[in-house]
Amino acid sequence: MERKLRVAQYGCGKMSVYSMRYVYEKGAEIVAAFDINPEVIGKDIGEIADIGKKGVKVSDAKKAGEILKEIKPDICIITTQSLFSDLYEPFKVCAQSGVNAISTCEEAFFPWNSSPKLTKELDELAKQNNCTLCGSGYQDVFWGYLITVLSGATQTIKKIKGKSSYNVEDYGIALAKAHGAGLDLDTFAKEISASDNISEEQRNKMIENGTFLPSYMWNVNGWMCEKLGLTITEQTQKTVPQTHNAELKSSTLNMTIPAGHATGMSAVVTTKTKEGIVLETECIGKVYAPDEFDQNDWTIEGEPSTRITVNRPATVELTCATIVGRLPDVINAEPGYITTDKMPDPVYRTKPLNEYVK
Repeated sequence: MERKLRVAQYGCGKMSVYSMRYVYEKGAEIVAAFDINPEVIGKDIGEIADIGKKGVKVSDAKKAGEILKEIKPDICIITTQSLFSDLYEPFKVCAQSGVNAISTCEEAFFPWNSSPKLTKELDELAKQNNCTLCGSGYQDVFWGYLITVLSGATQTIKKIKGKSSYNVEDYGIALAKAHGAGLDLDTFAKEISASDNISEEQRNKMIENGTFLPSYMWNVNGWMCEKLGLTITEQTQKTVPQTHNAELKSSTLNMTIPAGHATGMSAVVTTKTKEGIVLETECIGKVYAPDEFDQNDWTIEGEPSTRITVNRPATVELTCATIVGRLPDVINAEPGYITTDKMPDPVYRTKPLNEYVK
């Protein structure tokens, strides 16, 4: 493609500060932006991303459909919420407009195993309008390709264990609430943990009707099994509240979390496969105490066994850089809802993004 890549930004909160700047730094441009927050609507995107005025103002998300159809950007970056049901409308608007879209939504990374009905609807809609929808971000590399590449150097695998932690303060109020941050333990048990205390039959029914609430690793395990060619025979998850022995201030929740209340949660997903390989993965999302930091820790148990630990990864920046680097891959992909296991390995973009578009 000879001209600059034309990008729309849907959601102009904390993540967009990085994603929009990265778009410009990679030789592309933002041509439209959308949000539902009255305090953001009408602002120049340059003010939000601190990159100088760009002459593009944030529009009300209600107008996204008409604006996308009118200006026809090459792709739309969606940085809003973490559940696929919340992303259905933005994805639908993009698909109806024939605009490619990629989202940081964690469930969108591999929604086929948690929300198949909505995914199929969007897949068919995207195919009808010749565009591609996708989810990516931090998990694409640090919970996905990093592990599958290491597995390529392993003769025999018995188990893949992973644990990753992140500060919910970095991602906004929707994610913090989804992790139960600020709740007392009784309320956490009713609103968060209760969804996991069900039979496999009940879980399957919830998945079929779109009411299941997956933890992030639920979708990661599905992605990894798809990438490695593993056949899932059983998958379960368990959520456990995280607490701290002193009160913690949360700027995102605009409250002080009392000592002993949930600061967030740990979710452990166990996946058994026909091939005998077990995946046991855990993600910990919470309001951090002063001495806590992000960590990504994975072990491949087998011959040989390998462990890799990444301390203090810049999770937000890595998420946005991965999203921006993926833009050409999404544009080049076949129409439909295409997960990144079907795309090329993520690589550093040394040239302007348009030069990678076929």
